[in-house]
Amino acid sequence: MIQKNHMPEKEAFDWKKVSVISWGHFSHDVFSSFLPPLLPLLIEKFSLSYALAGFLSVAQRLPSLLNPLVGIMADRGWFRWMVISAPALTTICMSALGVAPSFILLVLLLLVAGISSTFFHVPGPVLVRQVSGDRIGKGMSYFMVGGELARTVGPILALAAVSWWTLEGIYRLAPVGIFSSVLLYMQLRRVTLTTIPGKTVLSHLHMTRRLRSFFMLIAGILFFRAFIKTALTLFLPTLLIEQGKSLWFGGSALAVLQLAGAVGTFFAGTFSDKLGRKTILMSVTLSTPIFSFLFLFTNGIFRFIALVFLGFVLLSSGPVLLALIQDVRTDSPSFLNGIYMTLNFIISSGMALIVGGLADAFGLYRTFIVCSLLAVLAFPFIFMLKDTDQTH
Repeated sequence: MIQKNHMPEKEAFDWKKVSVISWGHFSHDVFSSFLPPLLPLLIEKFSLSYALAGFLSVAQRLPSLLNPLVGIMADRGWFRWMVISAPALTTICMSALGVAPSFILLVLLLLVAGISSTFFHVPGPVLVRQVSGDRIGKGMSYFMVGGELARTVGPILALAAVSWWTLEGIYRLAPVGIFSSVLLYMQLRRVTLTTIPGKTVLSHLHMTRRLRSFFMLIAGILFFRAFIKTALTLFLPTLLIEQGKSLWFGGSALAVLQLAGAVGTFFAGTFSDKLGRKTILMSVTLSTPIFSFLFLFTNGIFRFIALVFLGFVLLSSGPVLLALIQDVRTDSPSFLNGIYMTLNFIISSGMALIVGGLADAFGLYRTFIVCSLLAVLAFPFIFMLKDTDQTH
């Protein structure tokens, strides 16, 4: 049975601190979201297949294999400098994609950006948990809204930079991330987090074994939802360009999807505090394929409306799953979050290759249909979760 965190004294929701951390999430993820809108240009520049294009996403996420190690480091007090340095490092790497002279260097830049992303995302939710009192779901919603808004602004900023300076000129955006790191330093330099200096590798392994069945259910949810999520967030602009739309149209559609997702993440985490994590996850899992099919089989204004609702439910599971992880009672919360993020990496990276390979074999449109059907298979894993309403 999974033991939940018990708070002897309920603390108030510190919206100022939560907002600062959410701003850091936004400033970082604006640039980490550059790959999908730039992907059609990179495919053309380097003559890439869809499978190789999917590998670029894998390269960006590959450092997530280090998440448990980063979690241990963060639990021992390194979290602050990880979070502060991440926006600058990620921005420098992602804004340099346009000047990469070879596919190998392109992969290396994405690898470094992935390391920086790991430094931010592993300790970030733990910081949010600490300052959210007994409203962890609400805190995770604030945190995830920062990321989803970033993935709304990111494609627009990337395409605007391309139109102003060409693909090779987007390096001019690098100072934005450096400035964000300076702001984070000013706000977080005095923030402290309770650490556990005496934890051993064996104790971490014991905790992992204790939570094995819980993480197997989480993995099942992540796996089947990853089909449609990967198809949409990585290949949506490419699909629309294949259907005769412009690069700007494809990037704008991705921005609409992410903006709707930002709204969904805000409400989903907050409502999960009241209605239960399981209830929200079941609702969004059943509705995702419905709106996906409406998007694929309609045109005009109906397709736009379907895209908005699809974004709303597609990304709503993020803060709820994070809240589930942070509900678990542990004295190594960053390590636990690292395990979750490693699972997320393995599944999403493998899915990028799977979806890319399916698109090479059967075409993007048919692949989107198959991914929509498979997404509903996450439901049985959600059903087997223990309802957190009954365990508080």
